[in-house]
Amino acid sequence: MAARSSEQTKNRIYRAALEEFARHGIAGARVDRIAKAAQANKQAIYLYFGDKEKLFALVLGQVLEELAEAVVPPSGNDDVAAYVERLFAYHREHPAVLRLLLWEALEFSTAEVPDEESRTAHYQEKAQAIGAIGGSGAAGPLDPQALLMIFTGLVGWPLAVPQVTRMIMGDDGEALERTRAAVVAAAQTIADAQRGADGE
Repeated sequence: MAARSSEQTKNRIYRAALEEFARHGIAGARVDRIAKAAQANKQAIYLYFGDKEKLFALVLGQVLEELAEAVVPPSGNDDVAAYVERLFAYHREHPAVLRLLLWEALEFSTAEVPDEESRTAHYQEKAQAIGAIGGSGAAGPLDPQALLMIFTGLVGWPLAVPQVTRMIMGDDGEALERTRAAVVAAAQTIADAQRGADGE
């Protein structure tokens, strides 16, 4: 019974911390607000998770793990548009992921982030999967890492800065859907160009 209660408390703290960090970042987050939202005491947070920075790292690591499990990399050229569409849909449904990454970028800048080595390995695995596309663009070779950056940027930027998306695409109720369609089409165009370069 005590173990179950402990896990329930940890889960409540995690959910409260996710909301707090997504809204306020690391520096702006308050442990007392997390404790209040989780119906836990501050001592429980420090006991289970350590300090605020360690809690942020754990929260971000968990949401990225959930993202990786939900959105698998493309298996080849024909899956590129579907991959980008899956990624767009996931970030649209889970806006906290991009918010946490933006807070991490603001607060760590160019310094090494928590768990950077394993996260780097994960991104390199994704790039290798994308490498099945192969080929090169009109301006020269596009390596798998560059392709991953392009696809990630196509998806992330419109969702990370919704005010810019609104100003560019309008506010007609269909703007985000039009954006999604354009992002998916652009990704497939890039993949098709890579395939064409392979055949040359």
